[in-house]
Amino acid sequence: MTSPAPNLDANLAIALDALLTEQSVTRAAARLHTSPAAMSRTLARLRRVLQDPLLVRAGQAMVPTPRAEALREEAAAVVRRLEALLTPSGGIDPTALRRTFTVQASDLVGAALAPGLLALARRQAPGVSLRVLAEDWEASPALRDGRIDLEIGSIDHIDPETQVEDLVTLRMAAGVRAGHPLTEGTVTPGRLAAAEHVAVSRRGRFTGPLDTALAEHGLSRQVNAVLPGHLAAMALAAVGDVVCLVPTALPGEPPSPLSDAAHALGLRLLDIPVPLPPLTIGMAWHPRHTADAAHHWLRNAVRRVLRPAREQ
Repeated sequence: MTSPAPNLDANLAIALDALLTEQSVTRAAARLHTSPAAMSRTLARLRRVLQDPLLVRAGQAMVPTPRAEALREEAAAVVRRLEALLTPSGGIDPTALRRTFTVQASDLVGAALAPGLLALARRQAPGVSLRVLAEDWEASPALRDGRIDLEIGSIDHIDPETQVEDLVTLRMAAGVRAGHPLTEGTVTPGRLAAAEHVAVSRRGRFTGPLDTALAEHGLSRQVNAVLPGHLAAMALAAVGDVVCLVPTALPGEPPSPLSDAAHALGLRLLDIPVPLPPLTIGMAWHPRHTADAAHHWLRNAVRRVLRPAREQ
């Protein structure tokens, strides 16, 4: 009949490793910051559990039994595994990272993020790849469910446990093609309202904060089209006499990569002559990823790409 396997908990495994390494109750006690009397009691317990003397007297010293010799390397390996399991995660070698990160973002944020993030990955973590998913137009449990690693944008629908970090605060400008009538002379609330507009809304809404601000002046604008993303709206403004709203840096701040697409399309960015609420771009993640070293690298990379240089 086979004897039952000995029940050896983590503390006993650590004590066994210390005793077999030091071959002394006193030195093992000092190593584990306990008293010799407590270590003697632990040795007695180990002898009962393992049914072997483990350490026996040989003159003034103690020597291991054959069973103890056979257990020495295994005990040390168990302790190393325990230390690896219980030690808080530290840094990571980005060059050894092999991971695909999934980010949920608007088309504009994705376009601003992807070039810089992939350039950083090419230099630091060539095994990293990026998947960008479109924003959901309704609240989504994607972070909680683990379907995405980060949500980046205007964070307005999150679960209570979600971690959120603001990255940059922007203002809205009026984007128009070169030669648009608004590029000549002063842009007044009346002239802005009289122009044709294209709106951006995931929900298909024709009105937004600009309409509220114009209404304070007794004005309303004409919205000819509603598009789900900023890039499509910018492309339309680049070839027609419509105005689109473009996020850009606050006065005195370094340029934002979120306005790079507008500049690439040749759009002129004009100040809006009515007060609009600022736009805060942030990133959100589930707490399961907070201590993950690979996810920490991703968050740092996003900060470097989207946050103005003076805030690095």
